[in-house]
Amino acid sequence: MGSSHNNKSRIFTPCTRTHQIGALLLITTTFFLTRLFDQSFSPCHSSPVNQDGISHRNHVHISDGGRSISWPERGYGSHLSLKIYVYDENEIDGLKLLLYGRDGAISADSCVKGQWGTQVKIHRLLLQSRFRTKKKEEADLFFVPAYAKCVRMMGGLNDKEINQTYVKVLSQMPYFRRSGGRDHIFVFPSGGGAHLFKSWATFINRSIILTPEGDRTDKRDTSAFNTWKDIIIPGNVDDGMTKRGLTLVQPLPLSKRKYLANYLGRAQGKVGRLQLIELANQYPDKI
Repeated sequence: MGSSHNNKSRIFTPCTRTHQIGALLLITTTFFLTRLFDQSFSPCHSSPVNQDGISHRNHVHISDGGRSISWPERGYGSHLSLKIYVYDENEIDGLKLLLYGRDGAISADSCVKGQWGTQVKIHRLLLQSRFRTKKKEEADLFFVPAYAKCVRMMGGLNDKEINQTYVKVLSQMPYFRRSGGRDHIFVFPSGGGAHLFKSWATFINRSIILTPEGDRTDKRDTSAFNTWKDIIIPGNVDDGMTKRGLTLVQPLPLSKRKYLANYLGRAQGKVGRLQLIELANQYPDKI
């Protein structure tokens, strides 16, 4: 009876509009105060500026249509800040074979000329690049130098030796195994691409491959080019066509170029090469 009496004696105040407005104001005030405290105690966004006047912020933020996205400033933001490690020819047993052949008689100067010169030029550019690092632990990408196409064509290594040497070199790279080769870059500067390394599909199928042609397989069952990770690069352009002063040809000024095509070597009946030759003959003032 006492319990019943107590329940009957309780007085419940009905929820009026005034209470609803007060609750709404309380929620709104709490929300804005929370945002205010978050901004007050968040890390300062100001950061030192380098000699180029670029701020080293951690992230780039962009708002579009009410949505906000962000990504890392370094490497993907308003400026390029990658670090690339270039393997030295003396640090890995076998790498010199891919550069100079079994007898070491093939020189880089002889390989830089002609159709496959990009394999040497890219290596030399990266050695002098401001993005180069000598610390593997801070590298974003790793470049594996090799002049294997030139070495093969000049008799320095045969196909079997090239394959065995690549496998031997890769087995000595702990950072390659760390990522499955995803952050390692290889240059295969001829139409056959990575097929020059017969076991490419087993060992470097996840690596970044730079090659001048990706439209065919050279009568092989599988193409070595993957559009999601590999990059088409121009074939080698002779220095005599690009250097200042007297040149072999007078190319169109960049300001007048709407199309750009590059081809150096034999056509060999390849459809892509024949199309480039046909276009060049058809539009000599445009390509």
